[in-house]
Amino acid sequence: MDGIGPETVNSTLSPAEINELSKIDSCLFGDRVLEKEDEAARLKALLKKGVEHYTKLATETKDNKVLSGHLCKLGHFHLLLEDYHKALSAYNKYYTLHPDHWRNSAFLYGVGIVYYHFSAFSWATKFFQQLIYNDPCFRKAGEVFCRLGLIFKISGSHEAAIKHFKLALSDHRSSGISRCEIKFHLGHLYEIQQRFNEAKTEYEDILKLPPAQLTTAVQANTLRQLGWLYHTVEEFDPATRSQKALELLQRSIEIDSNNGQTWYLLGRYHSSMGKVHDAFVSYRQSIDKSEANADTWCSIGVLYQEQNQPMDALQAYICAVQLDRGHEAAWRDLAILYEACQQPKDALVCYINAQRCKENKNDGIQNPEVAERVKAIEQIIKAQDMNGQQNHGKILPSIEEAWTLPIPAELTQRQSAFKCSPSVKQDSKSFLTSNPSTLSSTPGHIVNQNTDEAKSPILEQSCSWYLTPQQLQVMHNLQLNKPLLTPTQTMELERLQHTHLLMLEHQKKLTKSTDGNNVSKTENKTDDTDSRKNTLLPSITQLQSGSSDTNIDVVISSPKEIEETSLQDSEIPNRPFPPLLTPCGISETMLAREVITTCRKIVSNHTVPTEHLYLDKCPPPNRTSTPQPSLSKDKLCPPTPTIYLENKRDAMSKALANFCTHPGNPVTVIRGLAAALKLDLGLFSTKTLVECNGDCQVEVRTQFRQPSDENWDVTGQKRVWKCESSRSFTSIAKYAEYQAATFQESLREDTKKHQSSSTGGDGHSHKDQSIETDKSTDAQGIKKKNFKIIKFGTNIDLSNEKKWRDQLQELAKLPWLFRLVSAGNMLSHVGQTILGMNTIQLYMKVPGSRTPGHQENNNFCALNINIGPGDCEWFATPEEYWGVIAELCEQNNVDYLSGSWWPILEDLYNRNVPVYRYIQKPGDLVWLNAGTVHWVQAIGWCNNIAWNVGLISAYQYQMAVERYEYNKLTKYKSIVPLIHLTWYLAQHIRITDFKLFKMLKTCMMRTLWQSQKTLDTLKQSGISAVWHGKGENEPAHYCEICDVEVFNLLFVRQIQGSNSHLVYCEDCARKESTNLSGFVVLTQYHMDELMTIYDQFTLATKRVKKT
Repeated sequence: MDGIGPETVNSTLSPAEINELSKIDSCLFGDRVLEKEDEAARLKALLKKGVEHYTKLATETKDNKVLSGHLCKLGHFHLLLEDYHKALSAYNKYYTLHPDHWRNSAFLYGVGIVYYHFSAFSWATKFFQQLIYNDPCFRKAGEVFCRLGLIFKISGSHEAAIKHFKLALSDHRSSGISRCEIKFHLGHLYEIQQRFNEAKTEYEDILKLPPAQLTTAVQANTLRQLGWLYHTVEEFDPATRSQKALELLQRSIEIDSNNGQTWYLLGRYHSSMGKVHDAFVSYRQSIDKSEANADTWCSIGVLYQEQNQPMDALQAYICAVQLDRGHEAAWRDLAILYEACQQPKDALVCYINAQRCKENKNDGIQNPEVAERVKAIEQIIKAQDMNGQQNHGKILPSIEEAWTLPIPAELTQRQSAFKCSPSVKQDSKSFLTSNPSTLSSTPGHIVNQNTDEAKSPILEQSCSWYLTPQQLQVMHNLQLNKPLLTPTQTMELERLQHTHLLMLEHQKKLTKSTDGNNVSKTENKTDDTDSRKNTLLPSITQLQSGSSDTNIDVVISSPKEIEETSLQDSEIPNRPFPPLLTPCGISETMLAREVITTCRKIVSNHTVPTEHLYLDKCPPPNRTSTPQPSLSKDKLCPPTPTIYLENKRDAMSKALANFCTHPGNPVTVIRGLAAALKLDLGLFSTKTLVECNGDCQVEVRTQFRQPSDENWDVTGQKRVWKCESSRSFTSIAKYAEYQAATFQESLREDTKKHQSSSTGGDGHSHKDQSIETDKSTDAQGIKKKNFKIIKFGTNIDLSNEKKWRDQLQELAKLPWLFRLVSAGNMLSHVGQTILGMNTIQLYMKVPGSRTPGHQENNNFCALNINIGPGDCEWFATPEEYWGVIAELCEQNNVDYLSGSWWPILEDLYNRNVPVYRYIQKPGDLVWLNAGTVHWVQAIGWCNNIAWNVGLISAYQYQMAVERYEYNKLTKYKSIVPLIHLTWYLAQHIRITDFKLFKMLKTCMMRTLWQSQKTLDTLKQSGISAVWHGKGENEPAHYCEICDVEVFNLLFVRQIQGSNSHLVYCEDCARKESTNLSGFVVLTQYHMDELMTIYDQFTLATKRVKKT
C-alpha cells in the first residue's frame, strides 16, 4: 500500500508479522479461511496490534501521501475486525487525501462493503461499480456482483439484479459467497417475475449439486420455494403436483425444522387442502419459530373465518396488521370480514389501507377487485347516510375498538422481542440468506418495525418521506467526519439534515394534535404536509404558469442573422474527457508501430511516468454535477427557440443547421418546414399506413391518461416519478381501429357536453371530463383521481424499403442535417441497422399517450415530426442537468437509464433545473440537441415519426463516448458500437476539426494497444488467434455476459448440443476459464491492417471555396 514499508514498522512487530500485515487488505473480508476459529483468533490479535501501530504512525506522519497509506491500512484492519464506524472514518480520510483513490481496488472494495453494511446502497453501488469498471478481473468480483445483485433486488430493479447475479455466476473463481446461494436468488427473482419454469429449473439445478457444494440453509430454502411453486403454479403436472409440493415442504422441514417460513407455507398448503387441524399445527410451529410473522397470523385469521369464528379471525388479523402495518393481504382479508359482518364503514377503512399498502410496494400493479369494492361500499355508506340508517347490533368491534383489544400473551412476547432486537447484522457469510423477507414467496413485502399498539390503524401518508434508520446512521457518520467530507458528501449531508429537520417538525405537530384515532384527522395531517411543501416552494405556482406560450420566434429573413458559430468548433466546457478519450501522453503523430513499442516499454517498466498515468486505468465516469452558478427562479421556465421557415432557401441554409446544433440550444422547434419543402406528410397518415402495410407490428403501451404536468400513482392519491405502463403487441390496422374508435367516442362526449350546457347543465371543462373518469373521496376525506385507460402505439419500424418506399423517398427532400442518410451523419457510417436510430420509427397516439423521460441512446441528436392532426406537448431539459435528474430518479426508486419516469416539475424547480415546455403542432419538426433530456405527451390524435442524427463533430462525439463509458460502468448496453464507428470514420471520412481528430486518434490508440496487448498475452500462454475477418454487413459483437462491445478479438465458445456460438470479452472469458479452455479466439482484423488505418488517418485541411 502507499506509504507503508517495513522500515516504518514498530519494533513490537516481528518481521513475520510485518510481512503478513503488508499483505492484508480488504480482500480478506468474507474469505472462508476466517471460518476456522483458531486462525480467526490469531488474525484478530494481529490486526489489533496493527491498528494500534498504524494509528500511532498516522498521528506522527506529516506527509499526506504516507498518511493516506496508513489510513487505508487502518480502514482495512477495522473492516476485518468488523468495527465499521472506524473503518468508514479511516476510509473517508483516505478518500479525501488521495485523489487517485479510484486506482486502489482494495479501497473501493472495502469502502463499498462498509456502506453496504450501513445499507447506504447508493454509495455502495457507486464504489462497487467503479471497482468493476477499472478492475474487471478483481479477485472478489463475484462477491461484488452478488452484493450489487442484492441491492438491485431490494430496490425492485429485478432485471438489473438478475444481470448481476448472472455476472457473479460467470466468475468461477472462489468467493466468500457460494454458487448455490447465487443460484437460489436467481431462481427467486424468476419466481418474483412469474417466470415459473425458469425458477423451477434454477431450484432443481441447486438440488442436483454435490452435497459438498450445497449448504443446509440453501438446500432447505430451495426445497421450500420449489414445493411452494408446485403447489401454486397450475401449469405444472396436475396429477403429481400436490403430492410433490407436500414432499418438498416436508423435506425442507426435516433439514431445517426451525424455519418459521417453511412451517407457514406448509400451513397454507394444509389449509388449501381442507386439513384445518394440520394447518393450525403448522401455523403454531411458525409462530414459535418466527419473530413477529404477520403472514402467519393473517393465515390463521383466514382459517378462523372459514370456520365461522369471526371474533377469533378479527383478533388474528389485528395481530397481523399490528406486526406489519404494510401487510396488504391482512387489511384486505380484514375488510372482507367486516363486509361479511355488515359493517361497511370499517370494511371501507380496511380496503383503503390495503390499497395504500399496494401503493407503498411501488410495484405498479393495482388490484381492480379492491378498487371496485371501495366504490361499491362508498355507495352503500352514502345510501345509508341519506336514508338515516344506523348499523345497530354490531357483530364485531369497530376497527378502532379492535385495535385496543388485548393481544395473546405469545404474540406480546414476540412483539417485544421484535421491537428490542438489534438490527440484523449482514456479514459476508449470511447476507444472502439471513433475511427471511428476501426469501418469501410474496415479493415486495413491507416490514414496518414501528409496531406501537397505541397508534391508530389508519395509515399515515405523510410519513413516506421520513429518513430510514439507515439514512439516519449515514447522516450521523457524515457529521462525525464533517471536516473531511468531499463536496458531494457535504451536499448529501445537507440534504439529510434538511429532511431530518422537517421530519422532527412534522413529528412535533403530530404530538401536539389530538387523538389520532378519529378517521377524519388523517386528512388534516396530509393537509399540513402539503402546506409545509408549499412554504418550502413559494414560487412554484408562478413557475408553472410559464408555459408553451412563451416561445421565442426567430424568423429567418437573412441567414447571416444567426450564422455566427458552428458546432464543429465547439467543445464541452469544464468537462473532463471520458476514459476512452483521456490522452495517454503519447503523441498522436507517432506511427502505429512506435505507439505499440512505446506502450510495451511503459508496461515493462514498474515506474510509470506521470504522462502515462492513464494508460491502463482512467478515472471512472460519473454523473454531471449541478451547473454553477444556480439559475434564479425566474429563469427556470426558459422560452423555447422557434424558427419559422418561409421558403426552401431558408430550410436549406447553413444558418439553420448552425442554430439547431449550437450547444446553447438544447431544443429547437421548426415551423413551416413541410410547406417550405412541399413535403407530403399525408403519406404517414393512419389511412395511408393501413393501406401500405396494415399487418406491420405495433408495440402497445397501456397507460393512464393524466394531465401533462402531473403523474399519479396507480391509486390516484399520490404524485410520483415512476411512470407505469404494460406492454403488448398488435398491428397497424387494429390500432387504427382503436384510434378511430376513441376519436368517435370523444365526438359523442362533446355532443353530450354541448347538449348539457345548452340545457343548463354544469360547466365542467372538457379537459377535466376527458382525462378523469371520476373523482372520489375515501373515508378519510382524501381525494382520489381515477383516470381513463388509453393505449399508445409505439416503436413501429419503417425500415423495410420495399413496403415503405414512398415514405422514405419523401423524406429525402429534407435538408442534409435532418436526413435519415447523410454523409455528415455518424449513424450513416456505423455499418449496421440500429432500429429507431438510423431507421425511421413511427408513433401512433391518442390523447394522453406518453413517452417517458429519457436521453437518446448514446446522447445522439434526434428529430421528431408531428404528422397530426393533433398537437403534442414537450418538456425538455439541457444535457448538463441529467446528473441532477438521475439523482432524483434514484431518490424515487426508479432507474434513470432503464426505468420509466415522468418528472414532478416541482422537484426539478426545487433543484434549479430549467424546463423548456412547448407545443408541437402538425408539421412542426422538433430538433433535440445532443444529450437533451425530454418527455412528451400527446394532446390530440396524431402520428409522429422520429430518428437520430449524429453530426460528425467533436461535441457530438465526446457526448456519445461519455454515455458509452457511463453505460459500461452501470452495465447498460450501448446499442451504438462506438469503437467500430471510430475506426470506420478514420478510414472513410475526411476530418478537418483538430479537436475531433485528436479524440478519434486517442480512441484508436487505446484500442490498437488493447488488441496488441491481448495478442501478446495469448502468445505467452501458447494460444493462437484464428483469422475470421468481418463481413460487409456483419454487425458489431457484444459480450454475452457483460454486454460490452467486443472489438477485433472475439472469444468464442460453442453452446453445448448446438451449432450456435457465444461471443465473450476477454475478461468474462477468463472468469469462465482462467486458461481459456473451451474458447476459440477469432480476429476480425490483422494488426497490420489496423496499423495502416491508424497511420493513414491524418488531419485534413479545410477546403476553401472560391469566390
